Amino acid sequence: MALATILLPLSEDQEYQRITLPKAHTFFSAAISHAYYCIFFTAKAYLQTQRVTVRPPREHEQVYDRFAWFVESGILDKQLLALYEDAKIKAEALLDIFADEKKKRTRFTYKKLPQANKAPAEESVVNATEFYKRVGNLC
Repeated sequence: MALATILLPLSEDQEYQRITLPKAHTFFSAAISHAYYCIFFTAKAYLQTQRVTVRPPREHEQVYDRFAWFVESGILDKQLLALYEDAKIKAEALLDIFADEKKKRTRFTYKKLPQANKAPAEESVVNATEFYKRVGNLC
């Protein structure tokens, strides 16, 4: 979570970027990814406290499904599942964008992506922070 939080302002700090980064280089996609992993590992930790074990393959799917069961059973607040789903959708969208762009490398549309991810990245960090606080306290 800490890295996701650091990556947001780092992506906009022009003084830092001027010295060390190419122009328009951001970490918004990385912030989304790190926020998702914060939620994923927090949910996994909660499941472990409930003696629920998940193993590869399809570990991410198993964690989500089992966490959803606790929400649907009324044990956990529905808002927690909404936060998880939002992070999951954004992470999957990044993977889809990567796959699409890999297919059309020569068009350079990938360069438009980082700044477009600013608002979703900010929301992801807020959501992951809330999820971590609430579920982490249950662990």
